[in-house]
Amino acid sequence: MSSGEIKKLKLSVQDLEFLAQTAAAEVTDKVNLKRVLQEDSDFRKQFVSDEKVFRAVTDDDQVLLKISAALYFEILLRRAARDLSAARYTLEKTLTMIIPVFDTDDLVALLAEESLLVYLSEMLSSFTRVESYTISFRIKKGMWRKLRFNDLDIRSLMSFCEIVDDAYRFALYKRIADICLFMLGVFPEYTARNSRYPMSGKQRRASGMNSRITPEDYEKEGRRFYKLAAEHSAARELNMENVFWALHDNFQKLKKPINFITEHYLQYKRQMIFAN
Repeated sequence: MSSGEIKKLKLSVQDLEFLAQTAAAEVTDKVNLKRVLQEDSDFRKQFVSDEKVFRAVTDDDQVLLKISAALYFEILLRRAARDLSAARYTLEKTLTMIIPVFDTDDLVALLAEESLLVYLSEMLSSFTRVESYTISFRIKKGMWRKLRFNDLDIRSLMSFCEIVDDAYRFALYKRIADICLFMLGVFPEYTARNSRYPMSGKQRRASGMNSRITPEDYEKEGRRFYKLAAEHSAARELNMENVFWALHDNFQKLKKPINFITEHYLQYKRQMIFAN
């Protein structure tokens, strides 16, 4: 990715205070330390990757009251890159077996792309809060329709894409794709269980808005909507085309670091962090 696409997550006053106190409690000049943390990306990365910082966020159930969600997930993703680099393989689960896949080098290389790591951090943080909306729009003269949805409702968002002007579709494309990656990364067992009968494992049959979204559907739609986002003019204006193409091309791989975080670091905290 070009250097013009790389950005860093903005540290809040609380974030800076937390990093300074946790990773460098012995430093007396905290003002200068915080300035360097904001300005020097390599220095900041060392602090965010510090073992004391990781332990502080994983040991504290109330940590999201003390730091931003984006920093929280950046800390977990950087730790995942470190732990995955020491692993030989990841595990892929099917209905009948668990398969080792020797792909950790690829996953670590993807997380080394700062733009991707920043995107994933912001994406995960967005799901700690879900907004609900009611929108009225005109079908024809004198006839209006109300659409109620929340921004975790993939079907309503997909329907909404069909009725809004192109200028508004980029945010919808991005959110739909993010939902797909989020669900497969953080709640993979839900996507599998919700689409199959629990005893037989057979596909649930339904149609239209009542049909169940399968893991395969989430992956297909996630890749499709990241492609639509990459091709939208807004992606060019934001200099994010390559980020969305990377998400499209590596969708199946990029859910794995999120799976890793969910299984190893979040565990019982998952429902609390993403409670909506």
